[in-house]
Formats: sequence, C-alpha cells, structure tokens
Amino acid sequence: MHDIADLESRQIPGVGVASTEFIDAAAAQSRTLGFDPAMVFVPHPIQNRTDAEMCTLADAALGDILRLLRADPDAADHKSEDT
Repeated sequence: MHDIADLESRQIPGVGVASTEFIDAAAAQSRTLGFDPAMVFVPHPIQNRTDAEMCTLADAALGDILRLLRADPDAADHKSEDT
C-alpha cells in the first residue's frame, strides 16, 4: 500500500495486487493512509501454488490491472468493474 501511495504521489500510476485474504486489511490500511488505491485481488492462498498456477492467476488478473492503470485517476470509482 505504501509503495502504491508513493508511486501515485509521484504521478506514476500503480495498482496493488493481493490475495483475497487481505481485502479487509487493504481497506483498513487505505483508510489509515487516507489513500484509495487501485487494487486487484486474486484467489487465496498463494503460498503453495505451482508456477503454472501462479501464471494462471497472473493471466486472469492482467486485464484488470491494465484497465486500472489506464483509468482516469479523477474517476469517481477507479476500482469498479466497468470499462
């Protein structure tokens, strides 16, 4: 979260990626920092996945990551699923 906030403060678009286990933690940290980052959540757990499974997760998330990177930073909800 701090890395994305730092990038955004330097006008460099960023998207946080975390597993679904961290949705609530990301929201809490976002509120604490006063920053609403673009986030993509992938299925949990991560730790015991094979390389092939990780590639599948990355491939599935890539479209959302790219969409958020291209999103208008002034849009009302840059985390929505609308394109």
